[in-house]
Amino acid sequence: MEFVQPLRDKNTIENVKTELKKRCYRDYLLFITGINTGLRISDILSLRVFDVKDKTHITIREEKTGKEKRFLINNYLKEHFDKFIQNMDSYECLFKSKKGNNIAMSRVQAYRIINSAVRKVGIKDKIGTHTLRKTFGYWHYQKFKDIAILQDIFNHSAPSVTLRYIGINDDMKDRTIKDFCL
Repeated sequence: MEFVQPLRDKNTIENVKTELKKRCYRDYLLFITGINTGLRISDILSLRVFDVKDKTHITIREEKTGKEKRFLINNYLKEHFDKFIQNMDSYECLFKSKKGNNIAMSRVQAYRIINSAVRKVGIKDKIGTHTLRKTFGYWHYQKFKDIAILQDIFNHSAPSVTLRYIGINDDMKDRTIKDFCL
């Protein structure tokens, strides 16, 4: 598995959103769900309408860890979920495959969607579906500087794991070396 990067520039995030919204609202919603919840792509793709309809929180059992996770649906996401699910049945997959039969989109298709959009806006970094989760973590840390909360959200074993995971250690090392000269 390749190590992917978070999106560290807010203008880039807005450009990706614009690109995805032009293509397909479902794809846009997939992206904003990932960057606003920090959920793994496998957990996002398994969401159904009833998981978000008239709810304040997403409650899931994480596919990877088996742990129950409860996550607040912020007002921004709530607005977009409500718009998207307006004419959908409660048991429908939120992120349906275009192949029909109420099948969830595959991880490979989610990767193609995200990768295509970021390449279109000129991003050259290693990007994948995990970029969404890392982007959430990166910006959550930038805003709150609370590594303990983020460690808990991600179920990481130590703060150092979380800092490395979201690329903060690399940023900090680069800043200290940039102007260092003997």
